[in-house]
Amino acid sequence: MSDQEPLIPPEEPEFSSRNVRSNVAPIFQILQSEQLILQRTDQKAFTLMSLLAAFMVFFIVHFSKVMDNSEINILSALMVIVYFINATFGLINLMLVIVPRIRNDMSHEDLPEINATFFGGIVQFKNPVEYASYLAKMTEDNDNTFKMFAAQLYALGHINAYKNKHMRRAILFFGAAIFSELIIIMAFAWSLTRAAF
Repeated sequence: MSDQEPLIPPEEPEFSSRNVRSNVAPIFQILQSEQLILQRTDQKAFTLMSLLAAFMVFFIVHFSKVMDNSEINILSALMVIVYFINATFGLINLMLVIVPRIRNDMSHEDLPEINATFFGGIVQFKNPVEYASYLAKMTEDNDNTFKMFAAQLYALGHINAYKNKHMRRAILFFGAAIFSELIIIMAFAWSLTRAAF
């Protein structure tokens, strides 16, 4: 038993230095959560757009039937205008969620010239070999690696904020459109009830 060699911890590889472990690892976690938020917001936007389109088709198809069987009053006419305004603004905001504007935050002097972690930077290279050599050069320095990923995280955070702002607006416009459609249906039902008596 005495001839056993003492356990010596293996030497840490260069890529797992304290700076990379303490700085870049949390950024990967934040990037993952930001990308999940991005995906969920896009899914909500597509779902809401489908619902709004279905309600609009339903409304347009049945609107002529409703108006043939009842007299148009001021409330119905006003609610139809309100409905189409809200549905239009809802669609515009949903389009802004699905296709957000792209930010360029790489102009800061302390950041790398090209952010090789984001698609806008990746497509600037002519071929995969050129991209790989640039990425290898940039990731040799832990400070550059950290700044590159931090810039991507910053851009994703702003894109998510932009998408969520327009998603909230789209939900409000969608709710207002559905509410005005319900008022139109209630006005139609009231006119039929009044005509019956």
